[in-house]
Amino acid sequence: MPANHSATVEGSVSVEEHYALMTEVRDLKNTIAALRNKLEQEQIESEKAVQAALAAAGSEIAQLKATAAALREALEQAQIDRDKSVQDAVVAANHEIVQLRSTAGALRDSLELERADKARSVQAALRDAADEIQQFKATITALRDSVEQNRHGS
Repeated sequence: MPANHSATVEGSVSVEEHYALMTEVRDLKNTIAALRNKLEQEQIESEKAVQAALAAAGSEIAQLKATAAALREALEQAQIDRDKSVQDAVVAANHEIVQLRSTAGALRDSLELERADKARSVQAALRDAADEIQQFKATITALRDSVEQNRHGS
């Protein structure tokens, strides 16, 4: 080995080159550490973003489920209301049918009574007319007989 130790170290590399290489290695290690830290930070932020997205999706899913349940409930209530309206309409229609049948029966009975009264009135009028005709015939006969007697007797 030469006497000047700073000129060469172990053969062909000088101290300055060795120092420069060591500095470069240190700088590369620092860069690697900084990149590793940056990568880890990016992974943490990415995981946070994924967790936030999952939380938002979970919240939206819960809201959609609540909305679907509310809509299902509203639909069921609408069906119940519709069925009740139909049932009420059927009951009202049946009630009206009963009333109309009752009214028709009463009108039929009233018509029959009117027909019977009319028939009795017609029969009574015919009897009265027949009696009056008989009375007129008797009066005519009596007047004829009286005229005949007056003719023969005079």
